[in-house]
Amino acid sequence: MTIHRKKKIEVRNLVKIFGKNTQKAVSLIEQGVSKQEIFERTKQTVGLYKVNFDVYEGETFVLMGLSGSGKSTLLRCLNRLIDPSDGHILVDGDDIATMDDKELREARRKKMSMVFQGFALLPHRTVIDNVAFGLEIQGISKEERYVKAEEAIAKVGLKGYESSKTSQLSGGMQQRVGLARALATDPDVLLMDEAFSALDPLIRSEMQDELIALQDKLKKTIVFVSHDLDEALKLGDRIAIMKDGVIAQIGTAEEILTNPADDYVSEFVAGVDRTKILTAENIMKRPDPVVSINAGLTVALQLMKKHGMSSIFVVDPDKVVKGILCVDAAAPASKEKKEIKDVMKTDISIIAPDIPIKEIIPIMAEDALPIAVVNENKKLLGVIVRGSILSALAIKEED
Repeated sequence: MTIHRKKKIEVRNLVKIFGKNTQKAVSLIEQGVSKQEIFERTKQTVGLYKVNFDVYEGETFVLMGLSGSGKSTLLRCLNRLIDPSDGHILVDGDDIATMDDKELREARRKKMSMVFQGFALLPHRTVIDNVAFGLEIQGISKEERYVKAEEAIAKVGLKGYESSKTSQLSGGMQQRVGLARALATDPDVLLMDEAFSALDPLIRSEMQDELIALQDKLKKTIVFVSHDLDEALKLGDRIAIMKDGVIAQIGTAEEILTNPADDYVSEFVAGVDRTKILTAENIMKRPDPVVSINAGLTVALQLMKKHGMSSIFVVDPDKVVKGILCVDAAAPASKEKKEIKDVMKTDISIIAPDIPIKEIIPIMAEDALPIAVVNENKKLLGVIVRGSILSALAIKEED
């Protein structure tokens, strides 16, 4: 059965040209002239050109690119902090690009909240008053907004700091206040513009983990801008890599790493540690053949001989893994009329499909036998052998 995800944001043919003579710049773009040359010839800066993508409900969608790629411009167009030159931005079917001022204010208050890199806190206010600020603008009573602010503060792990001045907090704690303020209004969409880039590496990693944990609970739709590829790969359900105002590729971390769209994307991801990104599911082989625990040793030996195997996984009728049978144990046992269950090895390595290769390598180093990849019911999904890992990590010359 195909599962159809709901589109929360739909961006269609979005264009942003900074300057007065936008049509001349667009004409040059269509002729294939580079962004830099267009600026030199027209003094017009191409921010975005015919950008198209969807963001699904509950998804963390990361906009990734080098400085000047257009990622922050694109994010700011989504809530019209920057007005696009052309195109459409649909949020739940309503076009942000064509809204009047009143409609736009309402959409910003109820649909979208933004978390900035520089925290954008009010230093003369306490934590709770900073978090409640968006609710105050909406005209919510003090009692109600404090209740909602306290809930948001607890969500980001700052309970007990409600009365502290933000100037007394560390950078990581200040960023938590900014995130709590965005959550307090209970928006459908969170827009996060390099929200963690000003933080020290350790605190940054902690905030990334915090966001992942919050997203598991809240299921918000998040559009997150980052210039850090490791951060993008860690946070994003899908990633859009941008270059010169256009999207070079959209995909999951695995799709981008294993099948880059062009040379630019290949170079962009060349230094990524694939062992952190690729998982058991990406490298496992089909569990074929396997042998039933109710079969005889002769059947098992025939299967191993036919397929050139020195071991075979043993399963019950529901494909639940019961153990692994090795040929050197099966051959003599067959002559002694023993059963599979008498000689199979039950102390085997079993992992879930989402385990990264980085965690699989030490397991494989300790035990030369294949690893079973199973679901939550211990049903066999796939098999990993040493060659699976080597093949996955091998980088082809054409990449």
